[in-house]
Amino acid sequence: MPHRPAAIVSAMHEELRALLPLLDDRHTVRLAGRDFHHGMIHGQPVVLALSGIGKVAAATTAVLLMHAYDARQLVFTGVAGGLADGVEVGDVVIARQLLQHDMDASPLFPRFEVPLTGRSHFDTDTALADALAAAAQRCSGARVHEGLIVSGDRFVASAADSQALRTLLPAALAVEMEGAAVAQACADFGRPFAVVRTISDRADDEAHIDFARFIEEVASAATRTIIEEWLTAGAHSAHASSPLR
Repeated sequence: MPHRPAAIVSAMHEELRALLPLLDDRHTVRLAGRDFHHGMIHGQPVVLALSGIGKVAAATTAVLLMHAYDARQLVFTGVAGGLADGVEVGDVVIARQLLQHDMDASPLFPRFEVPLTGRSHFDTDTALADALAAAAQRCSGARVHEGLIVSGDRFVASAADSQALRTLLPAALAVEMEGAAVAQACADFGRPFAVVRTISDRADDEAHIDFARFIEEVASAATRTIIEEWLTAGAHSAHASSPLR
């Protein structure tokens, strides 16, 4: 591709379907069982991909985007369960840090630390997260929270599990299944990344009911609105100072 694209990754089919109509000059390539859709959105080169659910699927997709497409930055979109008080269904959470809540190689390494990296928390790109937070505040109509999102290969869907996470990680705003894996992959490549999540449930005993309904009725539209606003702002900004740099 003549220009390095921004990569936008969705975990769910509904979100990808909401974004695809925005893509002009669309070309689709299948690689490693995934369809990568590249083209232009509001004059910005973009590649859209569906990762699938879970940390391995998300990390694989991120690596393919950075290696095969040389994506200059990556934005992961999706839904999450709210953990912190005041993080309610319909709110938007912009990650400032990500952590794998199911990473535990103790006693060889401290709990949550990714072995051989010396770190448990992975910071998102400040400028990119700022731009997405601003886009969400301008257009979503929802409350926007910023801070720690935690990830793990388990759908948290009980009040007991939710409370256990809050006790272990009191700074965590939300829980999902992909973001921290993407963060680790992007850190390895030295690429800017960000994670935008819409709260679909409270990660409690009603989560499985709320989740399916929310995906269909709210989340896909919210994702499209925020991403389109972010890309439009990038298209209208000055060349070097664009939020997409």
